[in-house]
Amino acid sequence: MSHSSSGKLPVLWCLLLAGAAALAQTPAPAGSETGERKVDRASAYYHFTLGHLYSELAAAYGNRGEYLKQAIENYKLAMKADPAAAFLSEELSDLYIQAGQTRTAVLEAEEALRRNPNDLTARRILGRIYARLIGDTRTNRVNDEMLRKAIEQYAAIAERDSKDLDTWLTLGRLQSVARNSVDAEKAFKKALEIDAGNEDALTGLARIYSELGDSKSAAEMLQRAAEKSPNLRTLTALALNYEQMREYALAAETLKQALEISAGAKPDLKRALAQNLMLAERYEEALKIYEELVAEEPKDVQSFLRLSQIHRQQGRFEQARAAANKASALDPDNLEVRYNEVGLLESEGKQAEAIEMLKEMLASTEKKSYNAGERGNRVALLERLGVLERNSERYADAIATFGKIAALDTDLSGRMAAQIVETHRAAKDYAKAEAEANAAVAKYPDDRMLAMVRASVLAERGKAQEAVAALRKLLDGKADREIHLSIAQTWEKAKNYPEMAKALDAAEKLSKTDEEKEAVYFMRGAMHERMKRFEAAEKEFRKVLAMNPRNASALNYLGYMFADQNMKLDEAYELIKKALELDPTNGAYLDSMGWVYYRQGKLEEAEQYLLRALQRYGRDPAIHDHLGDVYLKQGRVKEAIAQWQKAVQEWEASAPSEHDPAEVAKIQKKLEGARVRLAKEGSAPASKRQ
Repeated sequence: MSHSSSGKLPVLWCLLLAGAAALAQTPAPAGSETGERKVDRASAYYHFTLGHLYSELAAAYGNRGEYLKQAIENYKLAMKADPAAAFLSEELSDLYIQAGQTRTAVLEAEEALRRNPNDLTARRILGRIYARLIGDTRTNRVNDEMLRKAIEQYAAIAERDSKDLDTWLTLGRLQSVARNSVDAEKAFKKALEIDAGNEDALTGLARIYSELGDSKSAAEMLQRAAEKSPNLRTLTALALNYEQMREYALAAETLKQALEISAGAKPDLKRALAQNLMLAERYEEALKIYEELVAEEPKDVQSFLRLSQIHRQQGRFEQARAAANKASALDPDNLEVRYNEVGLLESEGKQAEAIEMLKEMLASTEKKSYNAGERGNRVALLERLGVLERNSERYADAIATFGKIAALDTDLSGRMAAQIVETHRAAKDYAKAEAEANAAVAKYPDDRMLAMVRASVLAERGKAQEAVAALRKLLDGKADREIHLSIAQTWEKAKNYPEMAKALDAAEKLSKTDEEKEAVYFMRGAMHERMKRFEAAEKEFRKVLAMNPRNASALNYLGYMFADQNMKLDEAYELIKKALELDPTNGAYLDSMGWVYYRQGKLEEAEQYLLRALQRYGRDPAIHDHLGDVYLKQGRVKEAIAQWQKAVQEWEASAPSEHDPAEVAKIQKKLEGARVRLAKEGSAPASKRQ
């Protein structure tokens, strides 16, 4: 301690001592008592002041014995004068700990309790000391014995002084540390009985509920805390809880409040707000905040990354590329930045480049062994690679990649077996798909997902009865809704619509949430459309959109249905446009937009979208058929014939359940007409062809 500091202590001592002495002469208020003992608050304050001064002197002079002794004696006299003043026992406990005399303090308190088990001062000293010793600095772990002893003391205090708010709060925190959620909840609720709006009790309960997975109750507690005291801590905790509930819009609104009351710039809060706006699909609002962030901090890699992702999601690939390039320039080795590059390349139709980049990422992060986090990341990269390879018709490579995942994490073997089956289906090798599915189900008999994949393969092979029989064996009253939906899909492939309707009715009865009901309505709409009951189909799709206007599948299906019937083309365009805004690279939606443009006579636009659709689904006969129609109208007869030939080829390679002789006959008729036209044009005199 410096000489100047030591010179000031006696002055402070004299001033405070004079004030304390004056208060000591003030009589205690009449009727102020604790039990039978009268409370002398003036005397308590006097001795507390002396104790505090001596404790500061002790700290200043290396815990000198005479100062320490005087501090302890005066704190004890203060507690004797006002036993209910809990803070005095806390001061004394902290003094013992500061001086390294915890053993002395414990022995004294235990002796006091032996003489009088109801001595709350002694229990508070013990509880405080035990609580301070919970953290074991040597092992960086909780000292369970100290935790147990602290809980024991505070529980005894609460039993004897049930109106002591701080005791209930401390007990709640200790029980939380001990993972005794029931007792912790009880303690915090007792605190709320004393102070209904206590922030510590409300946030303590919120933590308990959150750990138990009851996000709704956690949010209710945090809302109460934020309403009474809308501070940064409660609002950010509430926002985090909304995130866990996937209520991203509510999280964003809460973070807006936090930003409004926070002093100065808070980049982290702004990033959290932008992230939640992005997850809530409020892209333009998120975009604005990320642009502000990169303007304030030009080296903000994460914000450039998010800008790229938003632009990509909105189909603005040039802006997405510009933001991605800035992120990559700032941090070229960042895996998330590189992974975004994969998605961007895929969106740009550069599948081969996306595959090569994923392979580079996997090669650069390869190790002999991986921890759980690293293994999870590697599995995600490998699975994305396998799906990209499958979509690019590199079927053997995809199967090998899925096999690597099964070797890396044996817990995923069943799921990877399903991916391999799906790859054989994509390759239109249905016999191989069935053989793989049979082998996988035999190896993993308890895997319900595999059983459903096998049922789908059987249905495609024309074995719907066998598939349904296998699925019905899975009905056990636990997850029957998914099984009924799988049965409905099986009957759909078999074109047995009455049985499909029954299965959908059964699934609807088990559907509780709007999301679950949407799926049933959508499938029922598709069923009616296949049965040419278009008004009934439209009714079901509009039910889906009334519940969820952002259901891209329903938007697309209804729009395509209108376009296919050559009706309500303007509405069809708007519906499919919205679907593409939600999923810009979806091959089915791109085909639908191409078909709408064809119906509207906008042939160049139609060709553009259909070619993009074929980049995604090169083996879809319907897309080839549509492109053939466009080419014929453009007078490009040879190209039309090539597309229709490809369509017939893909129809013939389709699963038996998907084979549609009527559609094939229509295409064959168009082919014959085009060949006749081409022959006539070829035999016409050159002057007439010019």
